[in-house]
Amino acid sequence: QVQLVESGGGSVQAGGSLRLSCAVSGYTYSSNCMGWFRQAPGKEREGVAQIWTGGGGITFYADSVKGRFTVSQDNAKNTVYLQMNSLKPEDTAMYYCAAVAPWNRSTRCAQLYYNYWGQGTQVTVSS
Repeated sequence: QVQLVESGGGSVQAGGSLRLSCAVSGYTYSSNCMGWFRQAPGKEREGVAQIWTGGGGITFYADSVKGRFTVSQDNAKNTVYLQMNSLKPEDTAMYYCAAVAPWNRSTRCAQLYYNYWGQGTQVTVSS
């Protein structure tokens, strides 16, 4: 059973930084997509950043976070990260890590269905 556990959320002032981590157990994601999503109160969940764990620097970002957020992986630790810089109050949300089914080797990470989700970690940015 694939399990995802996020950590690293917290409260920060605008302009600050946070680094989220997503530890994966139950499967080694080395040629699949993983992603970060967020949901603010009263809003729909949105994709923030996705990465294909097979290498090659295949990443995808929402327009709202391009240039500020960076998604990366450490295959040895089976962990995906989201480095968030220049945080804004509108980045406040619950952030979720997600992964596709192990059989899905597509690199079209921004368009895929994500089967597995973590419990989420709260990020709060104050002005």
